Amino acid sequence: MEREKRNDIFFSRKRSFTFGAYGGVDRFTCGDETRPESVEHNILDILDSPVSETKPFLSASSNQRATELFEIIEKLQGSRIDEQRCEFPLPLKSQLLKIGGKLPLILPPKLGGYWIDPPLEKLADASPTSSHCGLDPERYDIMERDSEAKIYHDFFHSRYHHSFTAVDPSLGPLVLSVCLEEEEKRLRVILRMKECSLHGVFSVSLFPNIPSAVELAKMLCDSVAVSRFEVVSYLKAPELITAFDEHRVSPNFKFGILYQRDGQLTEEDILSNNEESEEFKEFLSILGETIQLQGFTGFRGGLDVCHGQTGSDAVFTSFHGREIMFHVATKLPFTEGDPQQLQRKRHIGNDIVALVYQEGHTPFLSDVISSHFLHCFLVVRRMRRGEEEETGGGVYQVSVTAREDVPPFGPVLPDPPIFTDRSLLREFLLTKLINAEISCYKAERFNRLELRTRSSLLEGLQAELSTRSQCMMGDPSLSALPSSEGVRGVSEGSGGFIENFKRAIRVRSHSFEALGVPRKIGGIVTQKPKTCEKDGESDKSPGPAPPLIDSLGPAELKDQASPQEET
Repeated sequence: MEREKRNDIFFSRKRSFTFGAYGGVDRFTCGDETRPESVEHNILDILDSPVSETKPFLSASSNQRATELFEIIEKLQGSRIDEQRCEFPLPLKSQLLKIGGKLPLILPPKLGGYWIDPPLEKLADASPTSSHCGLDPERYDIMERDSEAKIYHDFFHSRYHHSFTAVDPSLGPLVLSVCLEEEEKRLRVILRMKECSLHGVFSVSLFPNIPSAVELAKMLCDSVAVSRFEVVSYLKAPELITAFDEHRVSPNFKFGILYQRDGQLTEEDILSNNEESEEFKEFLSILGETIQLQGFTGFRGGLDVCHGQTGSDAVFTSFHGREIMFHVATKLPFTEGDPQQLQRKRHIGNDIVALVYQEGHTPFLSDVISSHFLHCFLVVRRMRRGEEEETGGGVYQVSVTAREDVPPFGPVLPDPPIFTDRSLLREFLLTKLINAEISCYKAERFNRLELRTRSSLLEGLQAELSTRSQCMMGDPSLSALPSSEGVRGVSEGSGGFIENFKRAIRVRSHSFEALGVPRKIGGIVTQKPKTCEKDGESDKSPGPAPPLIDSLGPAELKDQASPQEET
């Protein structure tokens, strides 16, 4: 106790806040130069660490020891933050940077892993008055994420048809839908498996009799080994099946917008911008309309529309029947003393595609924003040339970069990649952003997660259809059964990547409960009895899905646990 009191007398605590994953740092200032020898030994013990570059305390002065202690703590803290940052390749003296006499919009990272369009070797000092600027907006086609997702809704839902379920020993759960189109005299069949859905149309004249469900399934996939299918007799089966087929279809998108000023090379610099220049505001007006978040009723992209915790306004637009919300970094909350600006990165770091607007000629490094989710950046820079005055408007140059496992996507950049018409620029950028996100889903990380999401949703769908059909047939062993999120997915239709993943976890949990599979919670195995639906009412009891969560890697779990919600 006496030793602690002496420490309190000789030391006063001063806190220096460094937010992020490493908390704050406590600094100690000495109130008196003369301190007991035990206190000096305590400091030496603190400094006894495996850091290779720590400087030994050679001075006998207590003040100098304390000063060096502060320097080491700051150095350790700074190195931890720097570990999350990529290195900007300075000085910028590459021969590629001299093409066109100016720095390019994007530079590749030191370790590679990204492609850039247009490539650096094809850069040219092109005139902004070129007749090819912007190409033809009729060639700006929006990609479909799943072109066959609405086949069931369009051809089956309104017609008399049958659905069947089975569990194949090698393929897993199967859901088969068969529709007889008497007018065209053909059979339309959809077989849903974990990896994909197979769709086929067969002429009735090919068969002397209508084939069985097993025969139709084997016609679409030779690997089907089940001997029989169960008939689905649940009255709400079409809604559940539609929800599964269309879980990837969404008219809503969200993209980040970063504001990079001249000389800004790091993530901290870019995310710390608060002031918006008139030039940047003019560019935002091209993309969409600045709306007040309070009480906003459209697609909010995870932003708070009730309590103002994500800022007071945002940029929103509707584009060819799709709603787009932009996470503008300068409009998200700014936190004093937080160099990483986690409040802003919370949203932009969980977007898949972001747009960077540059003021000046400082290039953007492809991986300068550390994120497991961000896979593609569109970079726009307003050109400063004499021709700009002659055109009577802004002249914008565009470049694109994405991770190497992201397939190329349209529309194709014009040659040169310059836009002089604002409406043409808007049409190109919004189309490019949507296509970029759809193309990013084919990257390895997202493709792997989507496969897991689909497998979990299909497993839940097959289990629920089978169990509810048994309820409809009067199985006495089943009484009230909780409903899954399938019908909810149809009504809300969010289809967002994160929301689909959450729904897959909830649906899988319902499947285990419906089948009476015991779940292990906190080391205790619990088993919920199967129940049947009563009077059309259902309870929602979403729970965790340990088998699915355990299959994710640490990095994926970290991203999926982000507080992002779509409505």
